[in-house]
Amino acid sequence: MNIDERKTIANSVIQNIVLENRNKLTISGVLDVLSFDDQIVILETDLGLLNIKGEDIRINKLSIDTSDVILEGEIDSLSYSQKDENKKGSSILGKIFK
Repeated sequence: MNIDERKTIANSVIQNIVLENRNKLTISGVLDVLSFDDQIVILETDLGLLNIKGEDIRINKLSIDTSDVILEGEIDSLSYSQKDENKKGSSILGKIFK
């Protein structure tokens, strides 16, 4: 997927993130929960990977039908990162077999 395709997808997707008093986080547009514990949650969303860091984080609601997630706990940070689509190409063997 090239940059123009990502921009088109990003412009057509609406994702809402609501943080209430730094202890309740509601997120729409969630595709998958990749990893979670009480200090970090990594979500795959329509707009990329979303990393949530904090303390005593728990998933209160996870709805696959509506793509909504509600987290509760002490939320310290939210950050997006790109999906790692080229993991294969990052290793030496991946570059050889590219």
